Amino acid sequence: MTNFSAIGAYWDGRAGSFDDEPDHGLREEATRAAWADRLAAWIPHTGADVLDVGCGTGTLTCLLAAAGHRVTGVDLAPRMVGQARAKAAAAGLRARLLVGDASAPPTGDDTFDAVLSRHLVWTLPEPEAALREWVSRLRPGGVLVLVEGRWGGAEPDAEPYGAGTGVLPWGAGVGAEALAAAVRPLVAGVRVEDLGGDERLWGGPVSDERYVLTARV
Repeated sequence: MTNFSAIGAYWDGRAGSFDDEPDHGLREEATRAAWADRLAAWIPHTGADVLDVGCGTGTLTCLLAAAGHRVTGVDLAPRMVGQARAKAAAAGLRARLLVGDASAPPTGDDTFDAVLSRHLVWTLPEPEAALREWVSRLRPGGVLVLVEGRWGGAEPDAEPYGAGTGVLPWGAGVGAEALAAAVRPLVAGVRVEDLGGDERLWGGPVSDERYVLTARV
C-alpha cells in the first residue's frame, strides 16, 4: 500500500532548497527563457487548459500562466504548493494550485488540452497507472508532455521515502525507449526529443539522459 504521508513528507522536506537547482527555480533569465520557449513549442496554441502534475514550487505553472494558458497545478507536498501559490500571487498570475496525488489528480471530471509532467514519473510507486490516468484526462487531440531522463549516480534499489516504503520501479529515472514503450499503447503517436544537449535548460552541461516525450490522443 502506498505511503502517501511518507512521500509528501519527503518532498516537503526538500521544498526549502528545491528552487536552488537552476532548472527548478529558473532564476537565471537564460534558463527561464529556454523553458518558456520549449513550453511554447510543446503547447503551441494559446489559452489552453493545462494540467501540471507534480508542479512542485510552480515555476513551470507560472510560465504557462504567463503565456496565457489556464493552468491547474497538483502536488502532494503542501509546502511545495504553498510556495507555488506565493510565486503565482507575487507575479500577479492566476493558477489553480491543489494539494493532492499527482498520479490521480483531484480535478473531478475536468479534462485538459495538455498534461505536463517534468521529472515526476521516476518518483511514483505506480508510474504506468499514472500514465493511464493522465491520458484519460486529455481531450481528443490533447497532448501529453513528459520531461524525463535517467539520472547518473542514482541508486535503483534504494527506498527514497524511508525504510519500509518500497523501491520505486523507475527510481533511477526512465530511459526514453522504456517510457515510449509504456506510453505508446495509450496514444495515437509518440515523439521523443533529446534535451541533454541544451545547456540553457539545466544551467550548464549535463551527462545523463534527458529528453521530452510528447504524445497526442
